Amino acid sequence: MENIKQYVQENKERFLNELIELLKIPSVSADSAYAQDVIDTANAVKNSLEKAGCDVVELCETPGYPIVFGEKIIDPKLPTVLVYGHYDVQPADPIELWDSPPFEPIIKKTELHPEGAIFARGACDDKGQMYMHVKAFEYMVQNNCLHCNVKFMIEGEEEVGSKSLGWFVERNHEKLANDVILISDTGMISNTQPSITTGLRGLSYVEVEVTGPNRDLHSGLYGGAVANPINVLTKMIASLHDENNHITIPGFYDRVEELSQEERAQMAKRPFSQEAYNKALDIAEEYGETGYTTNERNSIRPTLDVNGIWGGYTGEGAKTVIASKAYAKISMRLVPNQDWEEITQLFQKHFESIAPNAVKVKVTPHHGGQGYVTPIDSIGYQAASKAYSDSFGVTPIPVRSGGSIPIVALFEQELKSKTIMMGFGLDSDAIHSPNEHYGVFNYLKGIETIPLFYKYFAELSK
Repeated sequence: MENIKQYVQENKERFLNELIELLKIPSVSADSAYAQDVIDTANAVKNSLEKAGCDVVELCETPGYPIVFGEKIIDPKLPTVLVYGHYDVQPADPIELWDSPPFEPIIKKTELHPEGAIFARGACDDKGQMYMHVKAFEYMVQNNCLHCNVKFMIEGEEEVGSKSLGWFVERNHEKLANDVILISDTGMISNTQPSITTGLRGLSYVEVEVTGPNRDLHSGLYGGAVANPINVLTKMIASLHDENNHITIPGFYDRVEELSQEERAQMAKRPFSQEAYNKALDIAEEYGETGYTTNERNSIRPTLDVNGIWGGYTGEGAKTVIASKAYAKISMRLVPNQDWEEITQLFQKHFESIAPNAVKVKVTPHHGGQGYVTPIDSIGYQAASKAYSDSFGVTPIPVRSGGSIPIVALFEQELKSKTIMMGFGLDSDAIHSPNEHYGVFNYLKGIETIPLFYKYFAELSK
């Protein structure tokens, strides 16, 4: 392990160029127009695992996009690490808000990334972070310092709910047997203060449709006499929060985990500047559920947000029309103990109940997943902590994330093993947004740090 820094520096340009080529492929799983691109990306990941040194690599067919599976078993007596990642990406829309084309990666220096950052859709979420593991594995094979058996499971549907991965995991327990699961699809506090994600929120994602008259109507002839679905929908959505930004769905909070004041005090030790947070987002002040701090609101509390809303005429100029239909996409981030299917049912029942008789309402569930918390006294966590400490010279802080990786709870249920989330991205990397990017420092530091996890996990497992 002594030469890992040298290896990374000697291969820096190649590592960057390989990632850039992967980022050029628009593997948008949510849009069928990109289906072939998603398949092409799966093949590219397969080829990279073969070149890195896996003894077995295959594209495993599923009802959806294939799983890229690879493995290298050096000794059945040694512990096995299962690396999970995803090769699909979010849609790039709105394209016009990107400073450079989303699938034409470029490296630019920024205030937070003086060494440069790769700007492209998927740079941080998750191609850049997934590919760190491939290159770290390459290093360990090339330098004969692989301390554990390794399995890779890289999927193509994470951004649309991982339905096929669930199907695959349930049918391949023996193939995926492991001692710990390692994921880099989260972030850390800063480039000088690493952190390990110990909790994820769950997710319930739905689409709603409100229908009024059987056709679009002239707003002069019918306005005021017929329910306007857009007006009704906005009123219904507004009613989902009260004056304290508390969600009003009956039963929504029944299973919410309430952390003790001691636990909240521990969370508050995380370095955080509200002023810097507001400045970075160009907002005048924070906003959220009364009684909780910003870091509590976006990690240990459930939320309900409208992700998109549309209906009627939105083109250039004016068209005086009452639309027949209005739509919205709504996501609810959930905390441990909340069951996403139960929350979906509660939402549907409540949303239908608050609709006036003048309209019809349809709720379509899309996907979801359970929240997850991993203990900090596990061997996996301790190995990750030692790895970060060696690489950064600073002990990492355990944090709970506001994001969701729905498949993680299923991993523990089906494979009976804990997941360790070693993220290297930053909150400012604009994942899911225009101008997504990933620091060159972060990418290379991840490659440098990951082999140390294997070293310490093997030592602690003895």
